[in-house]
Amino acid sequence: MLDLNSHPAGRHFLQIPGPTNVPDDVLRAIDHPTIDHRGPEFQKLGLKILADIRPVFQTTRPVIIYPASGTGAWEAALVNTLSPGDAVLMAETGHFAALWKRLAERLGLAPEFIPGDWRSGVDAARIHERLAADPQHQIKAVCVVHNETSTGVTSDIAAVRRAIDAAKHPALLMVDTISSMGSVDFRHDEWGVDVTVAGSQKGMMLPPGLSFNAVSAKAMAASRHARLPRAYWDWEEIVVANEKGFWPTTPSTNLLYGLAVALDRLHAEGLPNVFARHERHAEATRRAVRGWGLEILCRNPAEYSPALTAVLMPVDASGASHDADAFRRIVLERFNMSLGTGLSKLAGRVFRIGHLGDFNDLTLLGTLGGVEMGLQAAGVPHRKGGVQAAIDYLAEAGTARAALKAA
Repeated sequence: MLDLNSHPAGRHFLQIPGPTNVPDDVLRAIDHPTIDHRGPEFQKLGLKILADIRPVFQTTRPVIIYPASGTGAWEAALVNTLSPGDAVLMAETGHFAALWKRLAERLGLAPEFIPGDWRSGVDAARIHERLAADPQHQIKAVCVVHNETSTGVTSDIAAVRRAIDAAKHPALLMVDTISSMGSVDFRHDEWGVDVTVAGSQKGMMLPPGLSFNAVSAKAMAASRHARLPRAYWDWEEIVVANEKGFWPTTPSTNLLYGLAVALDRLHAEGLPNVFARHERHAEATRRAVRGWGLEILCRNPAEYSPALTAVLMPVDASGASHDADAFRRIVLERFNMSLGTGLSKLAGRVFRIGHLGDFNDLTLLGTLGGVEMGLQAAGVPHRKGGVQAAIDYLAEAGTARAALKAA
């Protein structure tokens, strides 16, 4: 007899902050037969992708695409620009900032971590203070995370650039945008970023498997003198091959099919509209969280992430936190929805709601409905009405958008 519990009706709600839901047309594109990656049909595809991706990064400079996860793009950014023992200034904004630091250590660099509380973004004033105290320019790069996926905090990258410039320091600026590219306004050229790191599985609406480096002229010049070992990650060979629409090694052909369609979707909607949609869903989510009487992990409203919201579990009379993972397990088992877990020092204390990528108002309301039902089913203390608060906000925002369009 068929076990209906093993085949739940409806679709699975994948509401973690990445990987995100992949649109059907992107999935259908990936399903195409593989072609010769040295032939003219692939060359046409390669040239289109390499041109179309630059506006998403808001750059006129090359964007290098690797068959790799975001970790590969982290490593590529470092090994192409730095030498053994180089000092690197990093900011502790959460789990992924800590992982990037650990990677730098393993590569033989000397990262210095500006400590943080995992509830705030990068403190540009502390970046300035540290660089101003480095007159010999021993620090070769500043590495920060734009949107910290573990905390739901978005940092002000333009302020970091101003801090570096105010200190008159030549350090390269490298930024992780893995959970913000295609979801949160990011301006590689305007903000003076030297290396932008990104991945395919979040706002870019693809499965995991592609990663990206957008590279400034200053970073490319630094790569000619950098002495960390590199072969597969080397920018120069890829850039030369990309000029003709090819790659020096075997690319992820089928993921590139999907990327071409995902880029078409972003450009058709228009980046300002994409960013506004993410802001709208983030605000609706936060209104729901407040309606439940729960606390948002991010402390500073100016740093709220448009891509995800991390929610602190309430504490009981003894001061112990209700178990976020037990709550998430009930939501998965009863409602077939996945929420993001708390990572490292936040384990068991928070759950994360992803609201990025291929996402609309009804998907958000289904997500928030699952959370509210899960809170009740798990016996987590909360107030009712969070979903209604989100509905009210989205209805009001929809009326405003319709009026603007009509005008």
